[in-house]
Amino acid sequence: MRILIVDDESAISDTLAYALQADGFASDCCTLGAEALARLDAGDHDLVVLDVGLPDMSGFDVCRVLRRRSDVPVIFLTARSDEVDRIVGLELGADDYVAKPFSPREVVSRVRAILRRTRPEWPAGSPAITAPVRFTVDGDGMRIAYHGIWLDLTRYEYLLLALLLTRPGRILSRGQIMENVWQDCGESLERTVDTHIKTLRNKLRAVRVDEEPIRTHRGLGYSIAVR
Repeated sequence: MRILIVDDESAISDTLAYALQADGFASDCCTLGAEALARLDAGDHDLVVLDVGLPDMSGFDVCRVLRRRSDVPVIFLTARSDEVDRIVGLELGADDYVAKPFSPREVVSRVRAILRRTRPEWPAGSPAITAPVRFTVDGDGMRIAYHGIWLDLTRYEYLLLALLLTRPGRILSRGQIMENVWQDCGESLERTVDTHIKTLRNKLRAVRVDEEPIRTHRGLGYSIAVR
């Protein structure tokens, strides 16, 4: 598998590239966000390690543009470790967040963990999802229709909604959702579940404003309404 490292500090890029190569990965390096987007458009990379502070644009902006085009996994690298920065990164669709200084082996471990779950087995290829009639789940295509309209979902939105649909009426806690959707989630925060629930609701309302299929159970978690 090929990893794209986007960082303007050659010492960091070279160290990460060496650690990835030692673990069996191929890697490419670039220093600018615009160049990273051009390379990622080619579809030759399986994951991107993205520095937040780049010379031409922020890593957050790169991720924002990238998420309009691709679901390639993203790990942010940053000198900032504030919770708000981690939340922003996760809300933009990043898969993980590593604060500098870091161990290259830790980053490689996170790369492996994310790639293991990029195509999770539990919804894909499984016809066993018995969803409420207003939903149609295509496990092989990793897509879900609501009232006959295919939803434009990110990978994690799909996995979260598919998980709820496997258990109609059952309340799942944030911890259970994190465990099933963000496996080996590292420093991912349970608050990101709430963020993805919010974006899912917006997409469902765009189809049917008069329905609220995702129920919130205060202090407990979330469920999908049976009716």
